Amino acid sequence: MKDRKLLGIELHRIAPQEYRSLPGSGVAVVLDNIRSAHNVGSVFRTCDSFKADRLVLCGICAVPPSAEIHKSALGAEDSVPWEYSKDTLAALEGLRAEGYEIVSVEQTVNSVSLESFRPGAGKYALVFGNEVDGVAQEVVDASDFSLEIPQFGTKHSLNVSVAAGVVLWHLTCCRLNSPAK
Repeated sequence: MKDRKLLGIELHRIAPQEYRSLPGSGVAVVLDNIRSAHNVGSVFRTCDSFKADRLVLCGICAVPPSAEIHKSALGAEDSVPWEYSKDTLAALEGLRAEGYEIVSVEQTVNSVSLESFRPGAGKYALVFGNEVDGVAQEVVDASDFSLEIPQFGTKHSLNVSVAAGVVLWHLTCCRLNSPAK
């Protein structure tokens, strides 16, 4: 066998209670009107993988308990702290009051390209938008800045759960590789 796959027991997975007791990452994820429960579940799983502090589900958004969320989250809805807010702007103000910098992941005239973004030691609340319309304009306006994922094909959009994975991976890698560590 050239490269044996690891068994589940070798991955040293932790229990949801242990996950919640780990130090915070300084990253919260906000979903702005994500209607697909499967997408919400996938973001739960991604948040678990990159140890997001919490997931904030806003507006018309699928919330646990949900068989569809569970199917793609694989139980991450039990490990990742989450909350629901009817109003995205109110949720962002709460996060800002806790010291989070608000970042819309959206293509705007002034967006910062993800490839050049180097996060500082501060806290970031990453806002991901609706499957059709993206982050609502009033949410973009309330953000401190916008991040754009460089894309080179014809569509210039990614599934929201894929976008969350790309951005969370980037932030995690930058912080792990920063000179301060």
